[in-house]
Amino acid sequence: MGAGREHAHAPHRRVHRLDDLQDLPDLREGPLTLPFKALVLAGSRPGEIDSAAAYAGVSHKGLITLEGRTLLDRVLGAVQAAGADGIGVSTSDAAIVSALPQGVAAIAASTEGPSQSVREGAETLGFPLLITTVDHALLKPEWIAQFLADAPADADVCLMLAPEARVRAAAPDTKRTYLAFRDGRFSGCNLFLFRSQAALPAIALWRRVEQNRKQPWKIAAMLGPGLLVRYLLGLLTLDEAIARLGLLAGVRAAAVRAQDGLAAVDVDKPADLDLVRKIVGESA
Repeated sequence: MGAGREHAHAPHRRVHRLDDLQDLPDLREGPLTLPFKALVLAGSRPGEIDSAAAYAGVSHKGLITLEGRTLLDRVLGAVQAAGADGIGVSTSDAAIVSALPQGVAAIAASTEGPSQSVREGAETLGFPLLITTVDHALLKPEWIAQFLADAPADADVCLMLAPEARVRAAAPDTKRTYLAFRDGRFSGCNLFLFRSQAALPAIALWRRVEQNRKQPWKIAAMLGPGLLVRYLLGLLTLDEAIARLGLLAGVRAAAVRAQDGLAAVDVDKPADLDLVRKIVGESA
């Protein structure tokens, strides 16, 4: 991340320190009035070489550059611009830690996986806690603002999903994993909200979901026999499924639908990196 301050009216404003937020327009005006903390997941499994990072010739996917900025820098800039008043990055990678700007906390990633890293991040940062990932290359503050504004006030846990039609309209070439419901197919957007400590029981269920994220039917099986049959017959809506999963976890859970289909695009593999470079008009 380069040194120096840029003018607030610059078209691509970069935010390097938390106190730089005073120079930005307040994205929390209007319906969005929730101060929040933000946790960026940037962990990696020991001994595992990330395919997207290797493809880009870097040691960690957070160090991949897009439009002259690392993915880490882009994600931090988005959450800062959205109004986060405390930010932590969950990682055990020394290069990522050394790249963190002043005011952003390094939180050691759990060896037990992302869900446990979320628990440790929540204990460090507090609530309400927005959670995203370092490979959310196209993340925009407007998406975060919409997510927090549309999150039901009585939900302990919220997650953003994008309708398939919006994903395909925004990125026709992307290949996503979709969950099918009566009201359509949806893809996850790597944006979660833990409103308070009451959300923490969801982490055990999260662990089960992350283990089966590439096999949607196994996630659906967690709903129980009756609702599983309804899911398989295409009779279950997204909201019904999320509410049921919340009950299983002992929390109130809700889904927020993304307005921009690009919110479902991350950099999970080399083809994804090619796609986001194409979207921003950058040559590989």
